[in-house]
Amino acid sequence: MIKLLVGLGNPGPEYESTRHNAGFWWIDEVARVLKTHLAPERTYFGCAARANTPAGPVWLLQPMTYMNLSGKSVGALAKFFKIAPNEILVAHDELDILPGQMKLKVGGGHAGHNGLRDIHAQMGSPDYWRLRLGIGHPGVKADVAGYVLRKPPSAERQAIDDCIHRSLAMLESLWRDDMEQAKRIIHTKPDVT
Repeated sequence: MIKLLVGLGNPGPEYESTRHNAGFWWIDEVARVLKTHLAPERTYFGCAARANTPAGPVWLLQPMTYMNLSGKSVGALAKFFKIAPNEILVAHDELDILPGQMKLKVGGGHAGHNGLRDIHAQMGSPDYWRLRLGIGHPGVKADVAGYVLRKPPSAERQAIDDCIHRSLAMLESLWRDDMEQAKRIIHTKPDVT
């Protein structure tokens, strides 16, 4: 069962609405659904909450270390509660997927994503789940840093928000440890009628 849900982003009002904070947006919605509130936890270098599910407790985490040091926060909480990498799901922005699309996978490389790179290093394993929330690509590699730290146009933000909303349907599958069903939910294209 997934025991730790992590949303990646950067702390502070100047980053709140930027593409790089898609993981934070996701965790905020999960917290709303689970009727819990994230609070600063210095021990875990982030904002965290513990929620009860039908299958047992689950932790929600937003690292406050800035993106490049996300693993410091994830590693601290996971090690303290003895949560294995395959019991962790990390939601993050994904350049290689268009806004309004998402993918769920376990393991693999970090594809240059500094938050994932640090989680790999701190956990000593790439074998955690990732919810990849599409933000699109600026088209030129040199423009990526500025692109992820900018606010998306309203139509793109709406597409990302719609994606986040659709993803919440997989939570019950996570509690049942039915990751194949979670993948089906995430990878099903929405009806556009």
